[in-house]
Amino acid sequence: MSSHLCRAAGVSVLAVITVGLLSTSALAQRHLTPLPGQAKHSGAYVPPYQAPPKVRSGTWTAVKAGFPGTSFPDSANVLTDGTVMMHDGCTSDWYRLTPDKKGSYVNGTWKKTASMSSDYKPLYFASQVLSDGRFIVNGGEYNNCSAVWTTKGALYDPVADKWTAVTPPTGWSTIGDATSIMFADSTYVLTNCCTSDYAIASISGNNVTWNIKTGASTGKGDSNNEEGWTTLPDNTILTVDANRNLGVGQNNVEILSQSTNKWTQAGTTKDSVVDASSHEVGPAPLLPTGFVFQAGATANNDVYDPVSGKWSAATHFTNADSADGPAVVLPNGHALFQVSPGVFNAPSHFYEVEVKNPTTMTVKQVNEPASAGGQSSYEGRLVILPTGQAFWPSDVGDIQIYTPKGHAKAGWLPTITNVSNSLDRGSANNVVKGTQFNGFTEGGYYGDDEQAATNFPLVRITNTGSGTVCYARTHDFSSRGISKKGDAGQAKFDVPNNCDTGASTLEVVVNGIASAASSVTIN
Repeated sequence: MSSHLCRAAGVSVLAVITVGLLSTSALAQRHLTPLPGQAKHSGAYVPPYQAPPKVRSGTWTAVKAGFPGTSFPDSANVLTDGTVMMHDGCTSDWYRLTPDKKGSYVNGTWKKTASMSSDYKPLYFASQVLSDGRFIVNGGEYNNCSAVWTTKGALYDPVADKWTAVTPPTGWSTIGDATSIMFADSTYVLTNCCTSDYAIASISGNNVTWNIKTGASTGKGDSNNEEGWTTLPDNTILTVDANRNLGVGQNNVEILSQSTNKWTQAGTTKDSVVDASSHEVGPAPLLPTGFVFQAGATANNDVYDPVSGKWSAATHFTNADSADGPAVVLPNGHALFQVSPGVFNAPSHFYEVEVKNPTTMTVKQVNEPASAGGQSSYEGRLVILPTGQAFWPSDVGDIQIYTPKGHAKAGWLPTITNVSNSLDRGSANNVVKGTQFNGFTEGGYYGDDEQAATNFPLVRITNTGSGTVCYARTHDFSSRGISKKGDAGQAKFDVPNNCDTGASTLEVVVNGIASAASSVTIN
């Protein structure tokens, strides 16, 4: 039982919460992320603005339709029908962005969905697209913009356009800015922000029950506070500890087995990547080359090789780090990061990172939206669109799309091995089979404040004559793990009534990477 004095960017906030700790003799510090636009500058030295180079940079384009929410855009996820589900921060409201008939999200339109319960208005929370096509959120560091580390949650059915309240795991007094993840068997897993426990969900209809795994039973070495989880190619889960042995150099590393629900102590990072005062650490995306790039909340970045289990020092960002911030893996195999100097300072810059091996990498600054100069990295989110573009909403109200250069290597593409060549509009439970339907990465990364995974198959249908695009809602995925080369998979899909009839092509898209097209006829 502890009272926690939380400091965020030079502003003191007294937040009294009840938490279970591994060591009751230690007073754990709870980090409080500032509200958007609040206390972004800590008084620490902020390097002068540096214009990004033009070489190898992609381009940014604003979404033409302004976000219709009354507050500010925060977390975003791509649903299985290709729409973008966007939350209006500190409210119960959600909106969906639908691409236009040519598949453009820049020219897409917003539509308000049903709202969650009026007493659930989160900010910085767990989120996952489920394998049945529904969407779940849990917790929130804030509720109605008050710091309470709420245990509330909600389950969204996009077909019925309906939210159902989710009961938290028994005995949990906090979920807050929790990490969540999907196990390879399509099970949803949720952490407790402020203890070392996690809970495995069992979902039947709208009823969600939980199997709690305590830190004592799993061997977790510290609490989950501020930590992110990264699924590795063998479908174990990597985390860098943010709550023990800080300020002494390297950081402890742990790996979770999904089959045994046991953590293994896995050595240390090469450098200190956790900020000792705030406990912040940056995202750790798995790249399709098989390496993890751990962005540091210090001046350091590291690379992890899952095969050897070794960490190597990585190239630094220039005058910037990631003390809370997003990353997304682009189809070209690079990770796009939003970073800024120190903890909660501005300005933000964007980098593309490529890791061929631990000694061969490129870390290059790229173009950025004009609004980035006035915000910190924690104020942005990133999710990969089916077009291969990166969707970037920010707490200051700017929503942009990044179109990268380059393309996916042939071996990274999903393949279609079987699908009917005649499909009826309005038909449900069609089946597509193929390989690499989960991709070689989870897609979107952030850590404890948001998750934006896209490692599941989407179905895109393009009419040959008109060029119009529609997305069939996919569901019942065979896996939600990381694909190995040639892994077989399948999914069901429902053809919407608004698809143009006639000769068409059908693609499976995973993490913004499209398969070769199959010829189909829409009846």
